[in-house]
Amino acid sequence: MHSDKSVCGTCSSKAEECSSQQQHQEVPKPERREGIEHYIAVMSGKGGVGKSLVTGLLATSLAKKGFNVGILDADVTGPSIPKMFGLKEKVFSVGSNLLPPETSQGIKVMSLNLLLASEEMPVIWRGPIIAKAIQQFWEEVLWGKLDYLLVDLPPGTADAVITVMQCIPLDGVVIVASPQGLAMMIVKKAIHMAKDVNVPVLGLIENMSYAVCPKCGEKLEFFGKSQAEKVADDMDINLLGKLPIDSRIARLCDEGKIEKYSNGSFEKVAKTILDLANRKSSRSSVKATKEKRTRN
Repeated sequence: MHSDKSVCGTCSSKAEECSSQQQHQEVPKPERREGIEHYIAVMSGKGGVGKSLVTGLLATSLAKKGFNVGILDADVTGPSIPKMFGLKEKVFSVGSNLLPPETSQGIKVMSLNLLLASEEMPVIWRGPIIAKAIQQFWEEVLWGKLDYLLVDLPPGTADAVITVMQCIPLDGVVIVASPQGLAMMIVKKAIHMAKDVNVPVLGLIENMSYAVCPKCGEKLEFFGKSQAEKVADDMDINLLGKLPIDSRIARLCDEGKIEKYSNGSFEKVAKTILDLANRKSSRSSVKATKEKRTRN
C-alpha cells in the first residue's frame, strides 16, 4: 500500500510515530577525542557472519604494523572480543574512569564481559540501558593515545548502533556479511542505516566466502555463489575483499590466540580499509576546522 507519509531516516518509522525523531535531528555532531586519531566501526545486518572476527583481525593487523589500537566492544549482550584475545583481566577503576586491559600485542580492550564476575553471565538489559553503557565506555574509559579505535557493533540497526553513530565521530564503517541471499538482503539494511545517519561506508567484506580443499586446492562455496560484487555494485560501495572459511582461525579464537593468526588475503583487506579511513578522517578534520573557524 502506498503512503505519502514521511519516514524517519534513522529508525525508518513513520515520522509522526517516531518518538525519537526530534532527537535524531537535534543530536550535535560528536567531537573527536584528544589522542585518538581514527575511528572505525565494524557492522553487520545480522549475527553470526563474523563481525567480531573481522574486528579482531583488523585490530591485530594494525597492531602488527606498529599502530596503537583500541577496541570498544559495543556488542554488549554478545561480547566475544575478550574471549578471542584470551583476556581475563578485569577492568581497573581510576577515580571515576576505567582503565582498559591490554592484549599481548598491547591492544586496549573495553568490554562488558571484563566487568562481569563470570564471562558466562548473561546481560539481561533493555535497549536504553545498553545504549547508556556504550556511551559510558566512550566517555569514561581512559583510552590514552590511539592511532585507531575500532568499535565492534552489535548486529542490526537498533538503539545500541544508533548510540554509537551519534556519540562517536566515526570515520567510517566496515560492513560484514556472509554469501547467503538472506544475509545479503539484511546487510543492505545496515548499509542504508549508515548512509541515513551520514556515516561513511568504507566497504563490504564477505566472510566465509569459500573454503579451499586441502588436497586439490579447489575453492568450495559452501554457502552458495558469492553475491558480494552485485551487492557492492547495487549499493555503490567498495568491495573490500572475500575471506575464506579457515579452521585455524576458529581454533585460535577458541584458545584466545587470535593474535597468532596470519593470512595474506586479510592483510590486503586491512590495507584498503586503512587507506579509505585515512582519507575520510582527513576530510572530517578539514571540515571540522572550517566549521570551528566559522563559529569563531
